[in-house]
Amino acid sequence: MYKVIGKEETFKVLTLAEAMNLAKHMNEFVTIKGLEFEIVGKFGVDSVENGKTPDGVAYTWNKTSRIGATKRRQ
Repeated sequence: MYKVIGKEETFKVLTLAEAMNLAKHMNEFVTIKGLEFEIVGKFGVDSVENGKTPDGVAYTWNKTSRIGATKRRQ
């Protein structure tokens, strides 16, 4: 059993696949609670075009600036 907790509603589903699918359809920041873990986030954002996610939020994470950062600090 998994709980999908949104801003105003909470749903119970049987499988993790159902929980993730429901979270995508809710289109908001949710918490999915299982017996041994908890997942939080907005599900369904799977592409970045022109520096923005599909819902128009600016995407600023840059992997290249993090590669080797530990060695550069030493």
